[in-house]
Amino acid sequence: MIVTEAHLVEGLFERELPSKAPRDGFGDGLVVLGERNPDVVVLTGDLADSTRVSAFRDRFPDRFFQVGVAEQNMMGIAAGLAICGKIPFCSSYATFSPGRNWDQLRVSVCYSEANVKVAGAHAGLSVGPDGATHQALEDIAITRVLPNMTVVVPCDYHQTLKATIALAEHRGPAYFRFGRERTPIFTTPETPFELGRAQVLRHGSDLTIVACGPLVLEALKAARTLAAEGIEARVLNCHTIKPLDVEALVAAARETGALVTVEEHQIHGGLGSAVAEALALHHPAPMEMVAMPDSFGESGRAEELLEKWGLTAPAIVERARRVLRRR
Repeated sequence: MIVTEAHLVEGLFERELPSKAPRDGFGDGLVVLGERNPDVVVLTGDLADSTRVSAFRDRFPDRFFQVGVAEQNMMGIAAGLAICGKIPFCSSYATFSPGRNWDQLRVSVCYSEANVKVAGAHAGLSVGPDGATHQALEDIAITRVLPNMTVVVPCDYHQTLKATIALAEHRGPAYFRFGRERTPIFTTPETPFELGRAQVLRHGSDLTIVACGPLVLEALKAARTLAAEGIEARVLNCHTIKPLDVEALVAAARETGALVTVEEHQIHGGLGSAVAEALALHHPAPMEMVAMPDSFGESGRAEELLEKWGLTAPAIVERARRVLRRR
């Protein structure tokens, strides 16, 4: 069954949206988990405040592990804790985890099917002034290729909180990424969240925009612009990259005939690649991709960087027009 949540965006742009950092959703979700499940433990690589695990540390100090700037060691410790029956959450910047400790993630966690949850904070360009070395734009690619791994990219504060809780209840290795900056909140505490199920946030029959992370809102903005031109775009929030909701994607390809994917990640190996792989096997359709164009980022304000590399609503609109010409 395809999950439809189009009612969420009714009147979305007619009101001022509150904003909050997705990393706060992660931190708040951990506190909820700490109260519910004594097996939940948290590890961090000297980034407790920045990744928002400090609240868990303060509430449950006996279940918190500060491993220092040693991300590879952190992943090994997490694997050991998981094998002993705990549910460890590893928190760091995504460039360090899974970036720096990918070998340990591959062998100690995924090969062993250890129940470790890896939280990649400060993902994408939104880390801004920290520059290219800290802007994780490859993390979806390097995690979704690993056997046994679940990969999730929530769209706002509420969905990050729900993803944190859902992944604790899911058995097996998992990676989820989220940004640093405050972003608009356009889901609600009551909005359903199910791993592996894309959400239809807007109905449309002319094409489909498939997005993940904070850029889902840019996809909705683009759909509004297209509607003013008489083009009705379906918008899918594809928050789970692996396992991918092939049913929803095939339905979109069959019913709308063309797709645009949108992500704050390299154009190679991320959401766009996953969608292309699925459709090539099940229902080929014209596609365009809005993503980082095989480039490193640079230091600057998040909004400046997103605009420079075409990760905003106007770029999505342009790609939508282009794919319609190919349909």
